[in-house]
Amino acid sequence: MGLFSEIKEDFENVYRNDPAIQSRFEFIFNYPGVWAVAWYRVSHRLYRNGWRRLARMIMGFNQMFTAIDIHPGARIGRRVFIDHGIGVVIGETCIIEDDVLIYQGVTLGGVSLDRGVKRHPTVRRGAVIGGGAKVLGNITIGEEAKVGANSVVVRDVPDHSTAVGIPAHVIQKGRDKDPHSHNKLPDINKELFEYMMKRVAVLEHIIRQDNKEVLERDLELENIYESFIKAMKN
Repeated sequence: MGLFSEIKEDFENVYRNDPAIQSRFEFIFNYPGVWAVAWYRVSHRLYRNGWRRLARMIMGFNQMFTAIDIHPGARIGRRVFIDHGIGVVIGETCIIEDDVLIYQGVTLGGVSLDRGVKRHPTVRRGAVIGGGAKVLGNITIGEEAKVGANSVVVRDVPDHSTAVGIPAHVIQKGRDKDPHSHNKLPDINKELFEYMMKRVAVLEHIIRQDNKEVLERDLELENIYESFIKAMKN
């Protein structure tokens, strides 16, 4: 596919990913992610053909106007959509396959200073990277996988799975009927807290039933602690 055909396809892709768009006129002022990808496609061809300084210059101007930093050496597939886009960073050796959706504030960054090696992530077809997520190092985000907002991913995420947290852990596997349903991501902290409360309740019940002596000693310690607190206040 030619350069202009790819850019045209990127523009048309907005209608598939953003229900807010009302007219083509909005492309000019409201879609920095689309323009950033369009300028990337121009600079990437220059970069591959040895015009690296010019390619970097173009993406430097692009960064000033869109607040999106894409290295021209990165490999970005077709119909990749950067929604809103402010603060997105895509590193030199990053590979992004077709139909990937990236939200604002995402970093696809490296953790190595070695030259000539792959330092940045690979994002497979159809993946969704939530706003503010940081995907770091030479790792792979699988096909149609989802990364929750503000997660920090430092290891591979399997195909058709969801990863959330700092550092991110896979908490769901299997295809999702709606890959954009970020509101359905589980609250890990809440679930862990509920588990701990239920566990404590079970242990208290066991102590009351089978260990009356332990319960009496616990009550004595609690009285001593309360007396100590009162003495400190006085």
